[in-house]
Amino acid sequence: MKKPITALAAAALVATPLAAQTPTGTMGDLRPDQQQFFALYKELVETDTTVSSGSCTQASAQIATRLKAAGFADDQIIQFSVPEHPKDGGLVAVLPGTSKSLKPMLLLAHIDVVEAKREDWVREPFKLIEEGGYYYARGIADDKFMAATWADAMIRLKEANAKPKRTIKMALTCGEETDTAFNGAQYLSTQKRDLIDAAFALNEGGGGRTDGKGHLMVQTVQVGEKVYQDYKLVVTNPGGHSSQPVPDNAIYRMAEALEKIGAHEFPAELNDTTRAFFAKAGALRPDALGKAMVALTENLDNPEAMALVNKDKAMHSMLRTTCVATMIEGGHAVNALPQRVEANVNCRIFPGHSPAEIKDQLAAVVDDNAVAISFARADKLIATSPPLDPAIIGPMEALAAKYFPGVPVIPAMSTGATDAVYIGGAGIPTYGVPGAWGDPDGNGAHGLNERLEVKAVYTGRDYLFDLVKALANPK
Repeated sequence: MKKPITALAAAALVATPLAAQTPTGTMGDLRPDQQQFFALYKELVETDTTVSSGSCTQASAQIATRLKAAGFADDQIIQFSVPEHPKDGGLVAVLPGTSKSLKPMLLLAHIDVVEAKREDWVREPFKLIEEGGYYYARGIADDKFMAATWADAMIRLKEANAKPKRTIKMALTCGEETDTAFNGAQYLSTQKRDLIDAAFALNEGGGGRTDGKGHLMVQTVQVGEKVYQDYKLVVTNPGGHSSQPVPDNAIYRMAEALEKIGAHEFPAELNDTTRAFFAKAGALRPDALGKAMVALTENLDNPEAMALVNKDKAMHSMLRTTCVATMIEGGHAVNALPQRVEANVNCRIFPGHSPAEIKDQLAAVVDDNAVAISFARADKLIATSPPLDPAIIGPMEALAAKYFPGVPVIPAMSTGATDAVYIGGAGIPTYGVPGAWGDPDGNGAHGLNERLEVKAVYTGRDYLFDLVKALANPK
């Protein structure tokens, strides 16, 4: 992901005090079951699972060991990898249900993480550190909290000899954070579909947001996401000696193209999910911003409302396709004119538009035949939005009222990307669930000093455990 978990800016909602009184993080404050969870969580985040130097296979094996100790049989734990990517393995675990008519449910999380350079971090990125009411570590939020919570839930249910009506499956996969890496969710959905076959899946992408001052403001359910697509822009040139420059310089040509893309604004639009989000979230705040959010649901051609909402980068992105230059490489010598310049433009495409359509629009914006534009990858699936099924959303809302009283649960479209694109694409409706919460600054996910509030960890864990039980035992 993740990627923004949702496109909500915390400032858009009325603050509500955090509902649950939870541990401060020291081991003496934790219940025995929470201590067991912490040990699993700590081991997982302290296992390097970056694509450059880590091993998801090792992390999966460690979780498999814990599942076996809890009583799972060997045939209920399937570890997988492919010879070409031996360190990018994952696992599927199965807790059999009693019903012959109810389809299974799937708990999905990725265990790989974004790169983290020690010299850039204040703290050791692969050591779980508790400080000031937060846990710090790479992956502490994205996505090892969810992976640890799902594994912990399976262990707790097995140790309690639970007999759920639905079979509960868990898939912990690698490759979500690196677009060109081996992706375990894609592999399972295309090569081992029977292992993850389910009525629905619970995934990352939802969650809570605070105002940054200790007040939980909203919980969201992700019911859709933008289409992720990278485009490769290339300019070539005969080059020459740098002592004899010419106007037709590949670097300048690329710079002009990227400036045009940076200045381009895709048109605003709404779908059912974003319209509901802006209407409900806006109504919760009786000020100019809240009124502007509601006004846009009634008329997108309201320039005053649009100007105000666009000041929030998350809401701006939620309203349209966005494209941004993320990497550039060019030249071959410091004393030579550049012969080739290549740039990556990352687009997050509003649902309903194809990557090919946006490629054509980029070409029109650049308006330069010397700039070749192609797909960096042509095999990306288009995300499928799941239905707002009351049988699934209802328990989420009911349990939120217990754990986060007074906090609204709102459907949202993620501006980021998750493995829901593969699982949903395989015909399994995939929902980003409420649970733990983050702060307006994104908590360092994908950046420096990633953190998650300790209260969010343990309240979110309890909420998600009860949600699993509720959905596995429908009334």
